[in-house]
Amino acid sequence: MKKIVYIPLLALSLAGGITSCDMEAPSQSTMDASLIYSQYSMAETVVMAIHQSFGETNSYRGRFLPYYGINTDVEWINGLDANGVRDGDKYDLATYNAQPSNGQMNTDNNAYAKFYEGIERANMAIDGIRTYGDIENNPDMAQLLGEALTLRAVIYLDLIKGWGDVPARFEPITSETMYLPRTDRDEIYKQLLADLEEAEGYVYWPNASTITQSVERVSKAFVKGLRARIALYAGGYSQRADGIRLSNDPELDRTAMYTIARDECLDVIAQYPDLSTMAFKDNFTNLCKDVVVAGGESIWEIPFSEGRGRVLYTLGVRHQTTDQYTQQARGGVNGPLPSLFYDYDVDDVRRNITCAPFDWSKTLTNGRSAQEVADSKRWNFGKLRYEWMNRIVTSTNDDGVNWQYMRLADVYLMAAEAINELEGPSGAAQYMKAVLDRALPANKVSTYMAAATASKEAFFDAIVEQRALEFAGESLRKADLIRWNLLKEKLDEAKAKMKQLTRREGKYAGLPEKVYYLQTCVNENEASGILSTMPAGAYTSVETIDGMTDILIIYGLNYGDTDEVGETLLNQGYSSKTWLSTSNLEDSMIDVLYVNNPNENQFWPIWQIFIDTSNGMLTND
Repeated sequence: MKKIVYIPLLALSLAGGITSCDMEAPSQSTMDASLIYSQYSMAETVVMAIHQSFGETNSYRGRFLPYYGINTDVEWINGLDANGVRDGDKYDLATYNAQPSNGQMNTDNNAYAKFYEGIERANMAIDGIRTYGDIENNPDMAQLLGEALTLRAVIYLDLIKGWGDVPARFEPITSETMYLPRTDRDEIYKQLLADLEEAEGYVYWPNASTITQSVERVSKAFVKGLRARIALYAGGYSQRADGIRLSNDPELDRTAMYTIARDECLDVIAQYPDLSTMAFKDNFTNLCKDVVVAGGESIWEIPFSEGRGRVLYTLGVRHQTTDQYTQQARGGVNGPLPSLFYDYDVDDVRRNITCAPFDWSKTLTNGRSAQEVADSKRWNFGKLRYEWMNRIVTSTNDDGVNWQYMRLADVYLMAAEAINELEGPSGAAQYMKAVLDRALPANKVSTYMAAATASKEAFFDAIVEQRALEFAGESLRKADLIRWNLLKEKLDEAKAKMKQLTRREGKYAGLPEKVYYLQTCVNENEASGILSTMPAGAYTSVETIDGMTDILIIYGLNYGDTDEVGETLLNQGYSSKTWLSTSNLEDSMIDVLYVNNPNENQFWPIWQIFIDTSNGMLTND
């Protein structure tokens, strides 16, 4: 099922031509507002037009999603080097080195501007529906008001994540409010929590209405999940003008925020089948196949039409040329840290889906590319793959796959974290266990949970670990590390682990220097025979299209694998490649995981163009 993004001309004219957040008032509507907002079909176009600001070239699509949240202890932007980094403006955004003059962002149509454009569209929709929508007697109109409040909250949350304290505008622009200073983020958090509590009373649960049969529409599950996420951020640590600390606002008391998170998450969990019955891989294959039916693991997605969105372009397995799976030679801009693969248990089903040690070849054989082993310094995320799509991508830069903003596993782990904080691990355990039950064999789940529930502190450490293993590549980790006050600590740990890995020291001492691999393309009937002879536990990637199966088998990635066994595979048609060496993954590359102290650079600066045109109201102090 392919989703639809509404971009109505009427709604765009209503939203107005804002080109920066604090500069231009919207144009006047050419239609009477009472007519527009009193009719569901017309009001719906206005609310759906908010999505337009998500999909603009320099908004979420091409600037925020590729760069926010990358370079943590589990993920980074691929291609870093020691000499300042290639294409520095892009890499500076990820390596905690962004400057107000950044060439990727310092324009009047970048993400910061487009976020405020979306907020203005939401403000106008909220104001119009409140005034003319008759929400008391029209539940579908109330749904639209709830959606507008929620989409505005999404944008404000991401503004805070990106820029810290930002101007707060919760009414349509007037001449008096054209220029605003930064607002303490605590005030914005409180407004968002109140807005979402209101929105909960308006919106339908998934599938309770035809409107919420799609995860591209806001449902009560997403409103509650988003409120939980905001509460955890509001109750956590972040960089302030006087250092890294918790909020001093008594309304954002840590216990109160964890209570909101617990209660909202439990409400959501009660509405869904048990997470452990949902296969981890299915969530991502459904995302790639444009399945947007509500009621599964996906809770809400930013909708992109087929000609918009760079999700696979940025986070998919890399295709180096047009081939049998795609006409877009993209993917692999961002990837997992080389050490992440080795953090998973060998039996964890998430490992081989999250971490892909291969690219699709640039050279074609009989019109087909092949899977080829990459370098240890440049892994791909395997959660998103062109080869899993039901359609061939023909755009140069856009693939049209939605951005999954929240899924059920996040709600489970937020519930586990909040309950542990409030009550201890015994009540929290079942929600972590559901995540592990679909990832690991039962005996390993039992062993892990016994250790995790030994104390409140041990359970928190397990939450930190499991959120890394579950959500790598989904742009949640950086904000998590910030709210836990673990950002620099975990980044430094990641640097140390990668240096040990490349030298095969510490826990990596027994790993082979080389990997041994077999790449072939056979008909479907032959594939099972080849796979039956592979070494036990070897990494495999198997994809079938047009009756032919592409197979890649890699030995040497597991603890316990040896070069001695690997050498015997060379007689069976395997090839070898040096994998772990300091010349492959250089210290200089590892060291630029961050350039400046991340604890002092948790946020991007407001870009200079907005400082210069703020009438003196904005600074980067």
